[in-house]
Amino acid sequence: MVVLGINAFHGDVAATVLVDGQLVAAVEEERFNRVKHTAGFPDQAIHACLTMARLTPRDVDVFAVSRRPRAHLWRKALFALRYRPDARLLTDRARNLAAVDGLHARLAAVVGLPASHVKRRLRYVEHHPSHLASAFFVSPFEQAAVCAIDGFGDFVSTSFAEGQGARLRLDRQTYFPHSLGLFYLAVTQFLGFPHYGDEFKVMGLAPYGERSMTDALGELVQVDRDGGVHLDLRYFQHWKTGGEMTWAGGAPQIGQVFHDRLTELLGPARRPDEPLTARHEALAASLQAVYESRAFDVLRALHRRIPSDRLCLAGGCAMNSVANGKIREQTPFREVFVQPAAGDNGTALGAALSAWHAGGGERRCVMTHSYWGPAFEDAAIEAALSARRDELARRATCDRLDDEEALCRWGATAIVDGLVLGWFQGRMEWGSRALGNRSILADPRRADMRDIINSRIKFREKFRPFAPSIVEEALDEYFVGAVADPFMVQVYPVRPEKRAIIPAVTHVDGSGRLQTVSRHSNPRYWRLISTVGQMTGVPIVLNTSFNENEPIVHRPEEALDCFLRTDMDALAMGPFVLRKR
Repeated sequence: MVVLGINAFHGDVAATVLVDGQLVAAVEEERFNRVKHTAGFPDQAIHACLTMARLTPRDVDVFAVSRRPRAHLWRKALFALRYRPDARLLTDRARNLAAVDGLHARLAAVVGLPASHVKRRLRYVEHHPSHLASAFFVSPFEQAAVCAIDGFGDFVSTSFAEGQGARLRLDRQTYFPHSLGLFYLAVTQFLGFPHYGDEFKVMGLAPYGERSMTDALGELVQVDRDGGVHLDLRYFQHWKTGGEMTWAGGAPQIGQVFHDRLTELLGPARRPDEPLTARHEALAASLQAVYESRAFDVLRALHRRIPSDRLCLAGGCAMNSVANGKIREQTPFREVFVQPAAGDNGTALGAALSAWHAGGGERRCVMTHSYWGPAFEDAAIEAALSARRDELARRATCDRLDDEEALCRWGATAIVDGLVLGWFQGRMEWGSRALGNRSILADPRRADMRDIINSRIKFREKFRPFAPSIVEEALDEYFVGAVADPFMVQVYPVRPEKRAIIPAVTHVDGSGRLQTVSRHSNPRYWRLISTVGQMTGVPIVLNTSFNENEPIVHRPEEALDCFLRTDMDALAMGPFVLRKR
């Protein structure tokens, strides 16, 4: 049985393919159209997944979509009658639902099949059950408590479920307009970060500030004993007159969700072009603290309802890696699983898994790595290099190293020599993190390396941290209380005696968002890091995504362009190695 899963007319649209319950391909549309968090429809991602799976559209038995337009209709009607939201808000939601309702026609046009053929095979899976499925059904757990926390999807912001074998039993939900993710978004906008996905910037800013505004922010959101989230709606306008959302195509747009009354509580809002001050840093720190407190309240309530040692977490809030690293310390859960596309991109996977199990399929997929995207043959890389032969002849040396040991030693030498290395290998990662196949790498021992990369290559805010990729065997030597995490979704303290050794990947609060690398899941990347360890005694590299204010590079041409237009020093694409003159 072939299931094509898609997330459409939302942020981070994506596609996945399951064959007899096994994941074979997954990729986000943004990697193709080069628009971050792109909304609309995943046309190119669908074709790429079918190509990777060596299938045609007619081979697809089920088209599973992670939306259910008519979910919770009576709740929506009751809300409209009670709160009487602005007509623009209702029109905005109706427009999006109409697009989802007519999705079969758009999908049929994309795959070149009759609309009637697609409609018979189309399955709508509600947004939050898709999140829950994306977490549990690829986890290593036979039984677990499962939680999804995000902004909103199909009128829901928080969901509890129990996973058992091939079944998910939904337990309870929090509905619009109350949302922990919306709380974080509102303060992110208040801090002058207006773009979709900017919450991670605030998470990176938080360690620089004092948690001096937690009392004020704590008034905005509460969690009851059953895990229900409650906003003080006086300080928000997403439910009444604001928060218009644009999901039709291109970059997602969300209007201002906080009410101007929030300035009475927190002082003036920051303009996007205004310098960051200690007050803004304190607000970011306090936001993170209050979010963690409320999220742990939610998870403790989940544990009371479903007393398992194991937790599967999904939703956009599951990408808050700082909070994730504290779950075992702050809640009764002892094992935590977060897959690499925990946000809305992952609902494409969850919808496909839901459809597979709804048809009686057994669990057959445990996600141990994230490399589910396209790869490129050596000939394609060579063609990209040949197309810019003259420019490369002036600016860089270019060699070919077919021996993997020689390739990894070349890369390790570049890193140890203080160069910034682009590393483009194998299948592209699924999810928002670069995990060693589309990465920029550097020496973590150099205290100046973070500023070098931020200012010369990434061209972004200087407070933004970088992650350590560490061979799995050395985890306990460098981190406190950490567990293996191949997906870079948890932050842990760096051991105090090691912080001066790896300053470029140690955040200002002494923590690091680690990625453990296994010789089994990515042998080439593991070998590269191990070679760095042999040379320096430190089996760690600084890892950041291979991009410059754009989606992570997908094709060799994009990697080469990023290498040439920035101050990156070296590049390894497959067996081809380049070093600027």
